[in-house]
Amino acid sequence: MPFFTQDTKSAYDARSEAMRISFGPVVFQSARVLRNSGILETLEKASPAGLPMAEVVERVGLPPYGVRVLLESGLSIGLVTLAEGRFRITKTGHFLLHDELTRVNMDFVHDVCYRGFFFLDKSVETGRPEGLKEFGDWNTIYEGLSQLPLQVQKSWFGFDHFFSDRVFPSVLPLVFKNPPRHLLDVGGNTGKWAIACTGYNSDVTVTIMDLPGQLSVAQEKIEALGVCGRVSFFEANLLDKTQTFPTGHDAIWMSQFLDCFSEVEIVSILKRCYDALDDKGQLFILEAFWDRQPVEVAAFCLHHTSLYFTAIANGNSQMYHS
Repeated sequence: MPFFTQDTKSAYDARSEAMRISFGPVVFQSARVLRNSGILETLEKASPAGLPMAEVVERVGLPPYGVRVLLESGLSIGLVTLAEGRFRITKTGHFLLHDELTRVNMDFVHDVCYRGFFFLDKSVETGRPEGLKEFGDWNTIYEGLSQLPLQVQKSWFGFDHFFSDRVFPSVLPLVFKNPPRHLLDVGGNTGKWAIACTGYNSDVTVTIMDLPGQLSVAQEKIEALGVCGRVSFFEANLLDKTQTFPTGHDAIWMSQFLDCFSEVEIVSILKRCYDALDDKGQLFILEAFWDRQPVEVAAFCLHHTSLYFTAIANGNSQMYHS
């Protein structure tokens, strides 16, 4: 990993970066509103010559003052340029509009994380997700997922599924190289992996092991697809160290799951996996490690996803170093 080993900025650049960080929340919200209000889209649809502010105002139907302060902020953020009285969208503005991962990240940060991060300092002190109280009185966000406001659920699942769904085509051949007949999907969430497995292999049966709220969502989806005869459900709270895993499976699958637990809790879960498998059983773990990323921005995203776990999700887990 060639990142984060040297301090290469000049004093001027370092101070400038510190200034930008100090306005980080303002930058985020300005960029989000420029995206959601239609201002960036309006500029993108205009000719390469761009648009004067008055024409942007007319096309988006917002007051001149609001459009003006947003566009001026967009200049220093790097989302738009201004030359000869005309605003134009930049490449960064284009990606803010159209890059799916950027959109998923922004919606997740705003809808799931933003208000709760006011309590990050308290979470660091206590080891509890102090920001979660913005949504409800739960020990972890997973207990309340099915009770979150619909927009928050949409952004949470959009973030979670964006990463897991895209790896299915790559990992299914690995899992079924020596095809398991009975697969235990630990932390199966909404059942997408179980559905993918039953579609990939006509013989496998899958047990989804998760909290009751997640299982109810998964069961509804699986029944609608007509594969409920090959998928069963096992209610469990993995934080309960006395909770044993069901036996009779020749493979256990955990995707983006262990990052939801502290190191001590992970050891407990893995011991219970071992106890549930016979000598020929297979354990598949899919995780993203920040130090194994090929580009710096990927590590950046994982570092700050860790703080979501700190303030919102559970107070004690993270995206781990390998």
